[in-house]
Amino acid sequence: MIEQHGVDTIPEAERTSTPRDVLSILVGSNLAFGVVVFGWLPVSFGLSFWASAAALILGTALGIALTAPLALVSLRTATNLSTSSGAFFGVRGRLLGSVIGLLLSLGYTALALWVGGDVVVGALGRLLGLPAGGASYVATYSVLAALSATAAVFGYRLLLKLERVLMWAMGALLLAGLFAFSPHFDGSAHGGYLLGGFWPTWLLAVVAAGLSGPIAFITLLGDYTRYVSPARHGDRRVLGATAAGLFLGLLVPQLFGAFTAVATGAGDDYVGSLIAGAPLWILLPLLLNGLLGTAGNTGLMLYSMGLDLDAILPRATRRQATYVVAGVATGLVFLGHFVWSAQDAVTSFVLVLTAIGTPWAVITLIGHRRCRGDYDQRSLQVYNRGTRGGVYWYRAGWNVPATVAWAVGSAVGLCAVGTPVYRGPLLALTGGVDLSFVLSGVLAALLHLLLSRPARGRVGRLMAPVPEAAAPDRSPLDG
Repeated sequence: MIEQHGVDTIPEAERTSTPRDVLSILVGSNLAFGVVVFGWLPVSFGLSFWASAAALILGTALGIALTAPLALVSLRTATNLSTSSGAFFGVRGRLLGSVIGLLLSLGYTALALWVGGDVVVGALGRLLGLPAGGASYVATYSVLAALSATAAVFGYRLLLKLERVLMWAMGALLLAGLFAFSPHFDGSAHGGYLLGGFWPTWLLAVVAAGLSGPIAFITLLGDYTRYVSPARHGDRRVLGATAAGLFLGLLVPQLFGAFTAVATGAGDDYVGSLIAGAPLWILLPLLLNGLLGTAGNTGLMLYSMGLDLDAILPRATRRQATYVVAGVATGLVFLGHFVWSAQDAVTSFVLVLTAIGTPWAVITLIGHRRCRGDYDQRSLQVYNRGTRGGVYWYRAGWNVPATVAWAVGSAVGLCAVGTPVYRGPLLALTGGVDLSFVLSGVLAALLHLLLSRPARGRVGRLMAPVPEAAAPDRSPLDG
């Protein structure tokens, strides 16, 4: 059955998922070429496999430390993370989280469709002689988008069943790939460093390839944990399952990407080198991963995008919102294939969104710790109901201190970004090393702590939601 819930509160009777389900979703959805391609990035920057692996492991671990605790927010609120952030940004200010989540998912969906489609066309070209012309790519991208959108429209339960299967099937296909490409692997080989030296290039890989993976989930984790009941499953189990799912789900395919990029001598064209250097027997597994893995990966992203757009436009249904974002993402895929440079587009996209997403995540985590996980679920739904008031009304629905802290942190982070397309003015102060996520997150945290004051007592019990006519201009929590 098609899921009826959008960003409304999930009833307790329907919160039947387990931490193991969260693990299955995070692993199964990420064993796809949309994630594999991030393992190619460090190699394309000029790093050896072992240097690339170290950058991926460190970046992923740092990202998990920041993002995994966000899963506990929706465990308590029973709604998605962008809507939950209304407790800290205000019921209108939480639109910031919806927009950030929409952009993150939109970009990663387009990337996954683009890479997966290229793998499918390339594999069919070698197996069946399919011409690698524009018509083949358009047809393949369209079919993948349709499959992904169908899975996303049916919603959480179907996606959960799909990811349980993909976790084992795609894992086996990636393992087979290691044997296929191992004869040509040389872990010590490396090229010219993209930024001129080892350490600046390695740090770029830590952020652009390693850290960006977990950051992509800053608004997504709640889509799954809102279906887990805190009455039956404790915080530690949910946090552990989330961290393990992110670590395995992201690191395994990324290391596969780095391994195969080195083995095939991939330069600016990872997929082309992969298909050309693959033994004939591994082409079918690669084709299956390009089809099924991409559908599982982008289906989950489209599901989250539909929720974010539904949160921005409450009058739209989740189904309508999902079809709209699927169409937009498919359009971006065509631009990614026919217009943009692959490496430059991917690198620039992830670094910019990391700079603006990190301060939002930091402020949300500070708020969650301050309120001790106690939320007024009714007040979080004020914007979706078209009313006013409640615990999280603040000033006209915006928590000004939190919003200012996010804006300043994001602005400074963007000024410190270093990409092949854009280099921020603050790079001169950091020795050319991209520290945008560190600067944006730390500055946002300091400003938020300075400008706001901790909530008194337990947030969810300070004030009951109030009728529209009696809505206050200011809430007791306003910093």
